[in-house]
Amino acid sequence: MKGLWSPAWVARHLLALVLAVGCLVLGWWQYSRAADGNAISWGYMFQWPVFGGFVVFIWWREVQLARRKAAGEPVTAPEPPAPPAPAGRGAPVTLGRPVRVAVGQATGDAPDPELDAYNDYLAWLAAHPGARPSDYPGRITT
Repeated sequence: MKGLWSPAWVARHLLALVLAVGCLVLGWWQYSRAADGNAISWGYMFQWPVFGGFVVFIWWREVQLARRKAAGEPVTAPEPPAPPAPAGRGAPVTLGRPVRVAVGQATGDAPDPELDAYNDYLAWLAAHPGARPSDYPGRITT
């Protein structure tokens, strides 16, 4: 396939090869350090080959996507099926913004005069957009 041997793809193949081999070399280097008594290098000895495997995985996936695109096949994965709704429930739960529930006066309770005064103050400010809060005629001075 000519598309995978273009200069850009040759550079990608070489980069993937250099990175994968480099990760294996670094893993071997960490093994030699661990064998000399550096205890933390045991973890790095296993970590570097995993990084190399990830490079190979990404390279393989990109090659497959390029081949599918060149063959005219769809390059996007099919949409996974929606999970079934729980039995006896409504629509499935979706993630979204948190819902804020007002805490305060319950329906049927006696009205709160302080809350009513504050709402009147806010209504007056909304009706007089150029006014300052000190211009409010119902302001209590102490």
